[in-house]
Amino acid sequence: MYGTIRVELSSERKAKPSVDTGLAFGKYFTDHMFMMNYSEGSGWHDPRIVPYAPITLDPSAMVFHYGQAIFEGLKAYRSPDKSSVYLFRPDKNAARLNQSCERLSMPSIDEAFFVEALQSLVRIDADWIPESEGTSLYIRPFIISTEAGLGVRPSSEYLFAVIMSPVGSYYEEGIHPVAIHVETHYTRAAVGGMGYAKAAGNYAGSLKAQMLAKEYNCSQVLWLDAAEKKYLEEVGSMNVFFKLGGEIVTPKLNGSILDGVTRNSVMQLLASWGMPVTERRISMDEIAAAFANGTLEEAFGTGTAAVISPIGSLHWNDQTMSINVGQTGPLTERLYNTLTGIQNGKIEDPFGWNVRC
Repeated sequence: MYGTIRVELSSERKAKPSVDTGLAFGKYFTDHMFMMNYSEGSGWHDPRIVPYAPITLDPSAMVFHYGQAIFEGLKAYRSPDKSSVYLFRPDKNAARLNQSCERLSMPSIDEAFFVEALQSLVRIDADWIPESEGTSLYIRPFIISTEAGLGVRPSSEYLFAVIMSPVGSYYEEGIHPVAIHVETHYTRAAVGGMGYAKAAGNYAGSLKAQMLAKEYNCSQVLWLDAAEKKYLEEVGSMNVFFKLGGEIVTPKLNGSILDGVTRNSVMQLLASWGMPVTERRISMDEIAAAFANGTLEEAFGTGTAAVISPIGSLHWNDQTMSINVGQTGPLTERLYNTLTGIQNGKIEDPFGWNVRC
């Protein structure tokens, strides 16, 4: 479709970081990267795997001025017997990438080719996949507008690239609950905006509130809706779930909430256990009432980096709500162990989520 993937191997391989000294998230990058260009009239062309290196762009490249930039995030894992390498649900990332492309007026990419490009790059740099417990190879596909010129309109040229980074376990000493600040002033996204797209600008707009959360000794922000500042949306850059009096609930996708791959996986897991999730609007008043009457049992975020992140407390206005006595709840822990077990091949994958490279 876009031509054969051309491969140029690096003549100088980088020293790999030691797991013992720590694999900080997104700090180290593999020897190679995937690149492909788009131009009007030619479409996507020249797919290639080349040595990892800086990208040269014109100062007037439209990405710097009008923000057409989207990305995805997923991981590759090595099987317990070291014989195979798997991607976790890359088809979902491909579909979501194109959803982001549509929202930001960027050209879509054939989803089967997207997966093929990832597989090809992972195979070449497979020796970068760490083998210690809880480690993986993080994969970051992204698209940026590259046309040189000013003027508020969609670019006529783009770059699709994929870079990879070996990462350690998100929780070095086991999962632990975090404190969350409920943000009542700043908002992450609005219905009709691009909150459901994995756009770079969404993350830039979240940084101010995240910095303020640290002043409250909180690790992250729980976002409320932009219209009423009443209904829950996401926690940090993760989807959020609550167990309220036995009912498992999560905010309904409404156009301002990202359709997370881990979110979808958790919902399928729970349904297979006979514990379906209710997708609906959830207000902070409802959460506060559940805390007051003792039915706020568990809360957790879901996302690619942490997989499952238990919430130990919510700080809203002048109130602190401790959840499950600040401990990781049994359902949260079961989900984390099962999902990570499927990802790293220690538990059978009944859903067919893992795709061999």
